[in-house]
Amino acid sequence: MPYAAVFERPGADGFCSPGISPEELASVMRLRVMDAARAIVVLLALTALGGCGGLVYAVQASSASSKLEQAKEVGAEKRAPYEYYLAREHMTKAQEEASQGDYGDAIDLAEIAEQSADKAIQLAREAHRGAGR
Repeated sequence: MPYAAVFERPGADGFCSPGISPEELASVMRLRVMDAARAIVVLLALTALGGCGGLVYAVQASSASSKLEQAKEVGAEKRAPYEYYLAREHMTKAQEEASQGDYGDAIDLAEIAEQSADKAIQLAREAHRGAGR
């Protein structure tokens, strides 16, 4: 039964008191409570998801930092300096953004850092193989 229909019928006293049975009134009230509960659940879910940025950043930053270490170990500082330092600077900026709570940008920057570190690793290995010929 629609909410508006609950109060459309006048009661026996001629006023707009609910002219419905207690069961119908209870049913309408349950619907209202369920709607309110759904709204609360949605708000809580949105609040919780808003807090996930830090977690996503932590995972991305950890992966990027690991790649940077690997790049350093294969000599990317000398063999692929552009990609290595690009990765390092993006990681530094990602850390700054995360410290200010801007996790969206921090995640993006950490992702670029990881991609650049991957490229640095690849180029450093190729340069190492080329030098051994």
